[in-house]
Amino acid sequence: MARISRKQLQELMDQGEPLMNQAVDALRRYNEAKGQLPPKQVEQLRLEAEALFQAVQAYQLRSLGGAAPTLH
Repeated sequence: MARISRKQLQELMDQGEPLMNQAVDALRRYNEAKGQLPPKQVEQLRLEAEALFQAVQAYQLRSLGGAAPTLH
C-alpha cells in the first residue's frame, strides 16, 4: 500500500465526514428511541445505524486502498 500524506488523509476524511455524521445521528436516534418507541421501530433504527457505520467502514477502507466489500 502506498504511503498517504497527512493532507491526502485529511481530504479523504473530510469527504467522508457527511456519511460519518449520518451514522452518528442514526446511532443517537437509536439510543434515544430505546424504551420510548415500539421494539420494531427501535430495531429499524438499529439496523439503519449499523448499515451506515458499515458504509463508513467500507468508504474508509476503499479510500485508503484496502479491500472493502463489493458495492451493489
